[in-house]
Amino acid sequence: MNDILRSLEKTIVQRRSAEPDASYVASLTAKGRAKMAEKLGEEAVEAVIAAVQDDKAAMTGEAADLLFHLMVLLADMDLSLDDVTGELARREGVSGLEEKAARGTS
Repeated sequence: MNDILRSLEKTIVQRRSAEPDASYVASLTAKGRAKMAEKLGEEAVEAVIAAVQDDKAAMTGEAADLLFHLMVLLADMDLSLDDVTGELARREGVSGLEEKAARGTS
């Protein structure tokens, strides 16, 4: 896993217990999981808009924001990037269509 993602994950976990006025992560944590999920959704929409507009610079920034907010939400749920990469590894070599069908989702 990329060192910067591992470093960011460690920072997020550490800052969750900081004072909300001293840390953005702590302020999101204090607002609760619903707010964290809302922020993740906002960043996802902004990434979609950047992609549709074919704006690579904006997409780079929005993708970074999206990853950051996803990591904040994962930390709140006591999940790590290792959990996510483990799931990706489990799926490796399985057709995306087959995997989706196995989950029963459309």
